[in-house]
Amino acid sequence: MSRLWVIALVALAAGAARAESPAPTQRIAYANDDSLQFGDLTLPPGPGPFPLAVVIHGGCWVSRISSLDGTAALAAALNESGVATWNIEYRRVGDRGGGWPGTFLDVGAATDYARTLAETHPLDLRRVVVVGHSAGAHLALWVAARAKLPARSELRRESPLPLRGVVALAPPTDLRAIAARAGDVCGSRTLERLLGGTLHAVPRHYAEASPAALLPLAVRQVLVAGSEDHLIPPSLVAGYASAARAAGDPVELDEVQGANHMDLIAAGPPAWPTVRDKVLELVRASPP
Repeated sequence: MSRLWVIALVALAAGAARAESPAPTQRIAYANDDSLQFGDLTLPPGPGPFPLAVVIHGGCWVSRISSLDGTAALAAALNESGVATWNIEYRRVGDRGGGWPGTFLDVGAATDYARTLAETHPLDLRRVVVVGHSAGAHLALWVAARAKLPARSELRRESPLPLRGVVALAPPTDLRAIAARAGDVCGSRTLERLLGGTLHAVPRHYAEASPAALLPLAVRQVLVAGSEDHLIPPSLVAGYASAARAAGDPVELDEVQGANHMDLIAAGPPAWPTVRDKVLELVRASPP
């Protein structure tokens, strides 16, 4: 199973990266510790202020699979729908400083950097959503969960950016459960490398990195699964949705018939209308 994860994701991510998309408005560094701490900011035409989607690509949390190029077409399509996009890169397993805690600190810092972007760009910080795919969907939910981290956590930062909601496309949500099932997702002991050890050795890391362990998130969550996704099947996503609802979170689960894992970030059928509409619903909804 782990080799299938790697083979499938490498091939499918390569196809997604080849999708044509408009050039980003600006490539901007959100931190200065590493060359991978940057994002592509794209604004729709017009004066704004625009709602903002922070877009987090997947790729097994490892550097050799995918990059922000894999979500460029999705970001461009959202931009065409009137949403500004901040498509971020971040350090991953295999990168200097990636894994624990760098991967998590990067996606948190990139999201919070929207405050700085809004100082010079017409962004409406009252309407920020995070959109993530696969490992990036896990990180998108984690970004929304950061306020629940214990005070002692090295991942915790003060005043995380408030979010209107999260759109999580095929999210692996409970890293503890995956590890407990001896699930070597993506091969090469990826979770151990991401979190700095085994579940037995660093259980706190697994708890602080798992959105399922931080429920309720107190933010709207839209979970999208593909009926033909054999990497993150709908049943796995449905289990998290049930737990989140039971904890009191507003959660919606949409299963796209005929969609596989990578269809969820392709800016076309069968999944794109659902993804687009859910993002637009969140950014247009009245704040809670």
